[in-house]
Amino acid sequence: MTLIIAEAGVNHNGDAELARQLVLAAHQAGADIVKFQTFKAKNLVTEQATQADYQKKNTGKEESQLAMLQRLELSYELHHELVAQCQDLGIEFLSTAFDDESLDFLVNDLKLKRLKIPSGEITNAPLVLKHAQTGCDLIVSTGMATVAEIEAVLGVIAFGYLNPQATQASRADFEAAYASDEGQQALREKVCVLHCTTEYPAPMNEINLRAMDSLRETFKLAVGYSDHSHGITVPIAAVARGASIIEKHFTLDNNLEGPDHKASLEPHELAAMTQAIRQVEQALGDGVKRPTVSEVRNKAIARKSLVAARAIQQGQVITAEDLAVKRPGSGRSPFDYWQVVGQVSLHDYQPGDLIRD
Repeated sequence: MTLIIAEAGVNHNGDAELARQLVLAAHQAGADIVKFQTFKAKNLVTEQATQADYQKKNTGKEESQLAMLQRLELSYELHHELVAQCQDLGIEFLSTAFDDESLDFLVNDLKLKRLKIPSGEITNAPLVLKHAQTGCDLIVSTGMATVAEIEAVLGVIAFGYLNPQATQASRADFEAAYASDEGQQALREKVCVLHCTTEYPAPMNEINLRAMDSLRETFKLAVGYSDHSHGITVPIAAVARGASIIEKHFTLDNNLEGPDHKASLEPHELAAMTQAIRQVEQALGDGVKRPTVSEVRNKAIARKSLVAARAIQQGQVITAEDLAVKRPGSGRSPFDYWQVVGQVSLHDYQPGDLIRD
């Protein structure tokens, strides 16, 4: 069953009540997980870091990333409230840590067992290593990454799983861990790699869903998809292509001020996506080609049988002109046509009678 992550991200705009409403909306839409972002802006960006073009456009203002992100921090106290709300509703709480302090909080205070490494952090080897050394299951998003970069980060993760207390490491250590049977086993058991196109919204001609196939074939890991496109078409297609996780940004209102609202689903769209994904899962089946229960009932109605095209007397040699192929399919198969032609009829038939010989 596909794990559906409703990515609230920073769409709470720093407002506690809005964050609580996002949790409720994700639950009502049928998502399995609601995900936020945990960071201290001062630990994440320098004062000189500029906004991305989409952030300037979507916020309608040009300012430093630091100023923008400081407004979008969630307090630790609110994190605890949101976790409790999720537990009451029966939806999993998840958050992305962008710095060491935030990671420690998620693991040691909130006791999360699953973590998400975002696309922008997969070259941040020290932070990735600390993620792996927690022993938590990891979801690794790969936007902007080459295959070589993905292999490198998986090496860091493999090393972290195998060496949870290590404080020193090298590229050679990471490569050795990735190449080891133990490292590969740990990755298979605990890691899912998400294909992603890091643009908001992502242009359709840059989505490249077939890259999911390449990731699966190359790394032999579970593969999912983190979607930044408009609408719900692409994540549904990704499930049909075998995505084990779907992550999608959502908001209460596309018109709210903030960097991600414009590229996010509204609650009714998130619900529609979830429903469509569940339908696709049912439609995918087990891959074995065989008649279904419904089809078995319809065989006699939809298929045809050999019937008498005209009156046939017992003892008469049956000719091609004596036979026709018509519904229903409850008589002799038309595959027997050549066997019946030339036989002596054992019965009398009227036109339209099923051939029983």
